[in-house]
Amino acid sequence: MFGPAGHSYVYFTYGMHHCCNIVVGEAGYGAGVLIRAVEPLDGVPEMSQHRGGKTGALLTNGPGKLCQALVIDRQLDGHDLSVSPLRLIMQSPISPQSITATRRIGISKATDVLWRFYLTDNAYVSGRSRGGQTGSCETS
Repeated sequence: MFGPAGHSYVYFTYGMHHCCNIVVGEAGYGAGVLIRAVEPLDGVPEMSQHRGGKTGALLTNGPGKLCQALVIDRQLDGHDLSVSPLRLIMQSPISPQSITATRRIGISKATDVLWRFYLTDNAYVSGRSRGGQTGSCETS
């Protein structure tokens, strides 16, 4: 989490799940974004195999689920996300009106801060019922 931006920070939690963050700050400053869910665009059969036959939203709608589906583990901690096997590919910006901001899940501090973002009405969003207050995302 304190490494250079654009690298992965992968950790093992609760003795059973891996979680993947993208480091977003300068080296030496702890800043990252937890990837809580993804909507698969390719490789669904392989992901389903890694998830014991799960399909649809159950395939990747949680941080542990997506790591299992994408075979993300501690070996990818510190990985440069500009190269294989795990790559972060920049796309065209998404309209701020398409993004919902809510309270984060599974934290005990700053619980009122809207720092959880997802595509509104996306079926792959994790923990939707625990998301709390919603608001639209604003950009400056």
